[in-house]
Order: sequence, then structure tokens, then C-alpha cells
Amino acid sequence: MILITGSTGNVGREIVRNLQAEGIPFETASHRKDHGDRYLNFEDASSFSGALQGIDSVFLMRPPHLADVNKYFRPFIEEAVKQRVQHIVFLSVLGADKNKIVPHAKIEKVLLDSKIPYTFLRPSFFMQNLLTEHGEELRKKHDIYVPAGKGKTSFIDVRDIGIAAMKTLIQEEHRGKSYDLTGSEALSYREVADIFSRITGESFTYSNPSILEFWNTYRKKGMSRDKIVVMVGIYTTAKIGFAKRVTSDLQDILGHAPITFEQFVRDNRDSLK
Repeated sequence: MILITGSTGNVGREIVRNLQAEGIPFETASHRKDHGDRYLNFEDASSFSGALQGIDSVFLMRPPHLADVNKYFRPFIEEAVKQRVQHIVFLSVLGADKNKIVPHAKIEKVLLDSKIPYTFLRPSFFMQNLLTEHGEELRKKHDIYVPAGKGKTSFIDVRDIGIAAMKTLIQEEHRGKSYDLTGSEALSYREVADIFSRITGESFTYSNPSILEFWNTYRKKGMSRDKIVVMVGIYTTAKIGFAKRVTSDLQDILGHAPITFEQFVRDNRDSLK
């Protein structure tokens, strides 16, 4: 039996959809007792045993608001060892193998120490984040408002991550491996704006605010300081050139080329109105 955490998120929904399409049995975990098949709350260690009972494989996603790995995730992984879980697929982040400060890197380390067979999926920046985190500016102002300078990003579509995660959950050859998942090209946000313009027939811009301008704008919108810090970190990484790496890992898992940014915009054209 497979257990999916984060099943209502961007990636989780895609995994669920793909498992259902393949007729593969699974159960979903939720931090709410009236949702999902199993109750699992990383802030409630008493939920771990019941959530993992009879589970062979886990898709593990870190809830964004939880950063204390020893407090929230180490006990969960220790319980997985006790329950003899055979495989954990962890949704990490591109660069976690080099940036040991991020929580994802620390979770990877705990998993490695646990000796549970693992697969680390380290995706680049989600294309869908532009519609969720920056959808207001895109729809109302036709502007991409991120402080990324001229840096390029190897954007990835969550639909591809969902397929990759499903395959790594059910195919044993992926155990013990780490994959850096990117799209097939790296684009600057100026190029992204040009693609939006060309496909929609409307004019999109990239305003490239300073970090201070970005901070003040999103604080006025009511976004938490912690989330803005994470976003600034992501765009600074792009600005200094660390987000442009392109790998073949995703194509190797999928067996075909990843979804292009142009295709993503075509598929989501109506949501930009």
C-alpha cells in the first residue's frame, strides 16, 4: 500500500490522478481527521503509528510551514523504520545536495541515516507557481513581479513531477537514487513574459523589482515574513545563476521530453484572463 502526503497540493494532486489512472491502490494522508484516508499531522506525533500501519511506500512532502526537522520529521521517519516501511519518495528541492541549510537537505540526511530505501526528487521552480503566487499581477497588470534580475530558471511543470513521482513509487529501479528534475530549457523572466505575450496575444511585462520593493509589496498584501524570505531566496538563487541548470533526469524517468513553458501557457491561457 502506498501513502500519499500532501495529496491536495499541486504535486500531490497530480500523483493521485496518475495513480488512479493506472489503477494502483493508494491512500491519502491529511492533517485533518475528517479528510483523507488516514490522519497524519506532523505536529501530532501520536498520529504517526496509525498513519503508517500496513504502509509499504510513502510519498513524503514537507508542509511549507514546518522547518524544524528534528521536531517534526525525524520522529516520523523513526516510526517508519519501526513500521518497516520499504520505500520513501521525498519531494526535495533542486540544490539540496549542496545547500545543507535548507530543511529539505536535513530531511534527506535523516532518511539516509534511517537506512530506509529512498528516492529523492529535487525539482526546479514550478511553472504553476507563477499562476498561484503571482497570478494577481499576471491577470490584473499583465506583469511578472519577481526580483530575479536577468537570471534564468529551468522551469518544470508539476504534471511532469506527478508522473515522475508515480513511477518512482511503483518501479523498484529508482530506489536509492536522487534525481535533479528540470525542464528542458532555462528561461529568463523577460523571456517568460515574451512567451506569455506571444501565446495570449496580449502584452506582458517583467518589472524586476528590487528586493526591498518586492518585500514591501507582499507585506502590504498580508503575506507572512517567513514566506517572503523563502520567495526572495528562490529569486535571488535565479538572479545569481544557480537556477539555470538543465538535466536529463526528468526525461529519463518520463521516457519523453518534459512539458515546455510554451505548452504550459497554452494549457493555462484561460486562467490568465
